Order: sequence, then C-alpha cells, then structure tokens
Amino acid sequence: MVRIKQSSGSEKRTTIHDCAQSGDIDGFEKLLQDNPSLLNERNAIILQTPLHLSASNNKTEIVKFLLEWKGYDKVDLEAKNMYGETPLHVAAENGCNEAARLLLDHGALVEAKTKYGMTPLMLSVCHSIRAEDCSIVETLLKNNADCDARDDEGMNPVDHLSKIQENVKLRDLLLSHQQERQDKKLLEACRKQKEKINALEKELSNIVGLDELKMQLRKWAKGLLLNERRKAVGLEIGTAGKLPHMAFLGNPGTGKTMVARILGRLLHGVGILQTDNVKEVQRTDLVGEHVGDTGYKTRKMIKKAEGGILFVDEAYRLMPKDTCPSDFGLEALEEIMSCMDNGKVLVIFAGYNEAMQRIISSNEDVIAELIERVTTEKQRMQMNGGLVDIMLNNAKGNLDLRLSDDCADRDELLTIKLEDFEAALRFLPQ
Repeated sequence: MVRIKQSSGSEKRTTIHDCAQSGDIDGFEKLLQDNPSLLNERNAIILQTPLHLSASNNKTEIVKFLLEWKGYDKVDLEAKNMYGETPLHVAAENGCNEAARLLLDHGALVEAKTKYGMTPLMLSVCHSIRAEDCSIVETLLKNNADCDARDDEGMNPVDHLSKIQENVKLRDLLLSHQQERQDKKLLEACRKQKEKINALEKELSNIVGLDELKMQLRKWAKGLLLNERRKAVGLEIGTAGKLPHMAFLGNPGTGKTMVARILGRLLHGVGILQTDNVKEVQRTDLVGEHVGDTGYKTRKMIKKAEGGILFVDEAYRLMPKDTCPSDFGLEALEEIMSCMDNGKVLVIFAGYNEAMQRIISSNEDVIAELIERVTTEKQRMQMNGGLVDIMLNNAKGNLDLRLSDDCADRDELLTIKLEDFEAALRFLPQ
C-alpha cells in the first residue's frame, strides 16, 4: 500500500487498483516492485485485476507496464471478472482504443466471450453508438473480429446494432467486414476443394476399370466439397446423409480388398469418413462357438472399424444354410446390419456373385412389387426415398402390435414379415 496524507491529517491507503484506475504510474510501479504478487490481484468489487482497471480507463502507461512486466509471473491477459469479461472486453465497452490496441498486439483473444457469450466486438458496438465514434470497432475488425459470432441469445454484432439504435455508418462498416470475411472463406474453400479434387483424380487414375465406382466417388466428393462452399457463403447445410454402404461382387483375385483400401483413403480424403482405417473381417472373426459369443465378437470388430470401413469378405458365409437354421452367422449379420444406420462405420460386403445374391436380393423383388402395387404414382413421386423410411417405421410398429406381450422368441422379435409391410403401406399419407 502507498500511504497518502490527507489535509485532515489522516492517512488513506492507496491500493494497486486505485493506481491502475487513476493512472498513477509512479505509485503503481512502486507497489508492484515492492510486492510482485499484486500483478494479477483481484479487487473486492467485481474481481477486476489491475489490467482490467487500467484498460477500462485507457491508462496506457500502466497497461504497457503490465504487458512488459519482466517479473517471474506474467500478467494474465485473459483474466475474467465476475461477468466473465477480459481486459479486452472492458477496454472495448468503454471505447479505450489505445489500450485495446496494446492488448491485441500482445495476443489478447479477440473472440473471448463473457458469461453471456458476448465478444469484445459486440460490446464495442454498444459504446460506438453512445459515443458516435467507430474507432474501437474499426480496431477490433482490423484484428479479425468475427461479425458472425453469436452470443447466448443467438445475436451477432449486427443484431446488437439493430437492437440498440440504427446507425448507418456503423452498420455499413460491420456488413462490409462481414462480406470480406465471407469472400475469404469462399476463396479458401475453393482452394481446398481444388486440392482435394486433384488428389482424388490422382488416386482414381491408378485404378483400372471400375468406372461406375469412380463416377460415384466423384459425385460424393463434389457434393461434399460444394457443401463447403455453401457453408462459406453462410448457407445452412442439412445433416449428412447415410454412409454409402456397398457390395463388391467377384471372384477371388479381382482386387476387391485393394479397392476397399483405396476407397478408404479417398473417402477419408474428401471428408466422408473420419479415418482411412479399413478393418477386414471374415466369418471366423465374427462368429463364436457358443451362445452370446457372436454378438460380442461382432460388436468388437465393428468398434475397431468405427470412423472407417468394415470390409466383410466372403459375407455370404454368414447366411445360414437350410440344413443349419440355427447357425450363429445370422446373428453376426444382424449385428452388422444394425450398425449401418448410425453413421459411424461404412460396411462393404464382398464375395462371389451368385452367393452374394442371397444377402443382397433376399426379398427386394417382393418388396418392390408390393410398393408398385399398393402405392400411387403421386405418393412415390412426392416421397421418393422417404417412402422407404416411413414404410420401415410403420412395419416395425405393426410387428410390435402383432406380437404378444410375452413373446420371447428371438427370431420373432427380429423378423418383419411381408404382412407388416403390407400393413405399413396402408398408413402412408395420401
């Protein structure tokens, strides 16, 4: 403390916070040199540090002294008061331009947020309207403050401007900067898009044949990368669709596994998959010898493939033969099928042409005929692929309604019958 003798003969203790607020550089230096632990000391009112108080009052000598302090401890640039405000926040809301510049030059976070999600730019907008001075806003914008950042109420700096009072000059300044940032994002998105497309084409050029697969890859890549452009210009993008599960048909030696590995790299490269991991499994990796083993083994393999590809070679071996209806392979297949809609793993079934048809086309012709017979052309055109989702949900509901409350038969609990699909289609919207 520094003791100051008042006219009455009494003494008043001046704290480091008093010096910071008043700009008493001599008193401030003496207090801090005598007791360096006061560097980030918080006051008893709203937990402000000396940097908060000097920045909010534009006492640049003290701000600079603190920022250049050579002691053992360093000044906390991001210290927060009881409202979650940093020194840059309080400088911005009080229009202390020089103090703000010093803070920014020393690395203060321009996008720091208060307890209510407010950025320094949002607070500077409020000050600029009151003071009819845009300089603090300009300083923050020059330091890449984000005009699209939103507080806890979902409002950005432009919204705050509209909420308080219309100011044409300030609005034009914010909107101009907002457009400039969008243009930069778009250019960066285009650059990244070009790099990824070039990398994709390079990989595809090394694959002989498989023209249909190549075309599909180009579609996925182009759609995903164009979505980056859409987001860059502020458009909202819906949730990603389901992963493109596949079946590779052909005899051994035709390169199915090699293509799966290349596919993993490509889909990861364009952002469809989180990793390029391809987990190759066969029946022996999935099917156990005892009840309960198969589900555990299969889920373990699915977990190892998460983010990438689960490549099921000779997948037809999971289908039970007529002579062995209790084969555990069906349980493994059901576990795999159950994970195909969660978006965590892409499944590729591989095997001989004829044998694989047992999995791929088990009942598709019957279902296709049922849809054609029961639905109208108008329904099919309006609903497109959504028709299948509704049909499956309704069929599951009919299955649940049809089964008795005490049903414990595993196959019955898992099997949707044709009658369930027929009932499901009767409840489609007209």
